[in-house]
Amino acid sequence: MVPTIEWRNGIVKILDQTRLPFEVQVVDCQDYQMVARCIKEMKIRGAPAIGVAGAMGVALGAQAIQAEDFDNFYHQLLPICEGLASTRPTAVNLFWGINRIKRFVHENQTKSVSELKHLIVKEAQKILSEDIECNKAIGAHGSSLIHDGDTILTHCNTGSLATAGYGTALGVIRSAWSEGKLIRVLVDETRPVLQGARLTTWELLQEGIPATLITDSMAGYFMKKGIVRLCLVGADRITANGDTANKIGTYGVAVLAKAHEIPFYVAAPVSTIDFNLASGEEIPIEERDPQEVLKVLGQPIAPKEIETANPAFDVTPAAYITAIITDRGVFRPQDIKQLRDGAVGTKKSGPSPIS
Repeated sequence: MVPTIEWRNGIVKILDQTRLPFEVQVVDCQDYQMVARCIKEMKIRGAPAIGVAGAMGVALGAQAIQAEDFDNFYHQLLPICEGLASTRPTAVNLFWGINRIKRFVHENQTKSVSELKHLIVKEAQKILSEDIECNKAIGAHGSSLIHDGDTILTHCNTGSLATAGYGTALGVIRSAWSEGKLIRVLVDETRPVLQGARLTTWELLQEGIPATLITDSMAGYFMKKGIVRLCLVGADRITANGDTANKIGTYGVAVLAKAHEIPFYVAAPVSTIDFNLASGEEIPIEERDPQEVLKVLGQPIAPKEIETANPAFDVTPAAYITAIITDRGVFRPQDIKQLRDGAVGTKKSGPSPIS
């Protein structure tokens, strides 16, 4: 599979997900403004992936700074960070990636500007490799929740395309499949941008994992028939109480799962947990271009004069979530506070209270 994002020969290369699955095209970003456009226009999307993109965008912008001393360098770096941070408001990983680079710069301010530029690139590449390892750990922890013969309902895209590689919720599915479990995935199309139809199906076909595409409105039907054994989604931001923001439509899936007594799992790295926010009521929700609702793949589907609403995310209350699968274990929503101070290790044998 083509990497979602990588640093190569002084540029950031981003797989253009708006063209999938019909065309594989890579955008060569030679400045941080191009990285910012790719994030804003969803050429790269998924909370972990845009966290990596934010870090790499800062690293790319830093290379063009002309400065002799640290203070002047950092003064010019701040607008780059702010420009990248302004692209999308909901996914906390974006800000996490940018802030990690800012902290790294402060920790190395005694280095020469030339050396610092080089080190920033290395740190951004480290963030990318760490994300892949986090995703594999999520997969290892979560695969025990999937049993042979299960049919799993997904929403949006949570695979390699949404991360630096391997995937979060789809990474759990990938791990279960690699263990020899015979499973099937029901893929919500995920209107209005069709990340499930365009991206998740594309990834599952490449993996050879059996999958069936359904419209978003069919989820309840398949739950009532007893076909869905569990729901597995990703997250763009998780608050201290376990409330979770994810792609619009996730809340509806969670409500249906609760009504049918079906486990509803969220898979995300610890970096997606925002302990600064007490509950989901505080999460900023991105409102996107109405044209995404009025058109499908560029084709109009409604009168252009009709008023539209296009919130990109909704918030699922913790009460609807069975467990949160992280790179440090599986936790009930009320127990993620254990992760606040990093007290829980990363071993697969770590706390996994859900079975």
